[in-house]
Amino acid sequence: MSASGATSETRSIALFLPSLEGGGAERVFVDLANEFVDLGLKVDLVLAVARGPYLEEVSPSVRVVNLHASRVLRSLPRLVRYLRSERPDVLLSGLEHSNIVALLARFAARVRTRCVIAVRSVPTAVQREARSILSWVVLQMARALYRYAYAVIANSKAVESDLLKNLSVSKGRLRLIYNPVDIERLQRLSEQKLELPWRAREAAPIVLAVGSLTPLKDFATLVRAFAIVRSKRDCRLVILGEGPERATLESSISQLQLQQYSYLPGFVRNPFSWMKHAEVLVSSSLTEGCPNSLMQALACGTPVISTDCVGGSAEVLDGGKWGQLVPVGDAGAMAEAILTALNATTRLDVQERAKDFLLRGIAQQYLAVLFPSNDARGTVW
Repeated sequence: MSASGATSETRSIALFLPSLEGGGAERVFVDLANEFVDLGLKVDLVLAVARGPYLEEVSPSVRVVNLHASRVLRSLPRLVRYLRSERPDVLLSGLEHSNIVALLARFAARVRTRCVIAVRSVPTAVQREARSILSWVVLQMARALYRYAYAVIANSKAVESDLLKNLSVSKGRLRLIYNPVDIERLQRLSEQKLELPWRAREAAPIVLAVGSLTPLKDFATLVRAFAIVRSKRDCRLVILGEGPERATLESSISQLQLQQYSYLPGFVRNPFSWMKHAEVLVSSSLTEGCPNSLMQALACGTPVISTDCVGGSAEVLDGGKWGQLVPVGDAGAMAEAILTALNATTRLDVQERAKDFLLRGIAQQYLAVLFPSNDARGTVW
């Protein structure tokens, strides 16, 4: 059933996020919102503040609800009023802070709305690496509240295991659903012309990374690995993303005299043309939930390298079958893997692996959790 055929009995879903600033969770929720509408559901995308580059990608059939809150915690009373007024069948949230606010709002509103939370990282690993009071407080609140969700969706086995062992979420409430990949859209965008920042005669293989410039992504190790690779053969490093570690990374690049060979353009709306053009994509993270950049690169047919970190990276690569795995923080091993990729004469057809994460199939898995078959009312998709 299409959105145009929706009736008053159509199921309603509210997806809640702080904003649509560029990030993995935001990418996933926009894709899911658009797919849910295509499948005939009524969808609200509820944002603490309606801003961010992904706003333009939201389907016209999805209603964007702006709570006009400067911070996600301050959106709590407005989310309570929204739930009391609109009473969606399901409230789906997908980031640590918004998950906590969603659960509190559902409790305060005292409505029948099911609150389902999607956990997109390994909570205890993130807190261990972040080592901040705020991350500790968020973890304690998650421990206290996540058990009261109607269902908890983990985007990798590693996340699922952490929720079971360390956050007191019962196995009966847990569901494993990997992140979706809109392969058709992604491959179409990957064909767009790419304007390289260097002259054609300086063209060289591109080593690509995509992600927020934060400590958890550990791009510092990638920069050191790239310096080793550069000492052995010509290539370029491109890191797409923005964040608080920019100055530190630029300083490291300068100290290693890599300015001429490195490019950090910030957040890029279409990273997929870069992925298609790159010789290899590298994920250097300290921990990951279910890394979108790896899955997207696979869909573009690009070889990938990832740290064998706590989280879902090794799961996406099926233990190394679909890409090289290297130890966390080991610049030497990462450099060796990059050189192997750059010197390879044949490529594995990694697009076959990407098909396991097709958007339509993943959306159906979500709907099976949001609206279980024992629900009295019939389904609409």
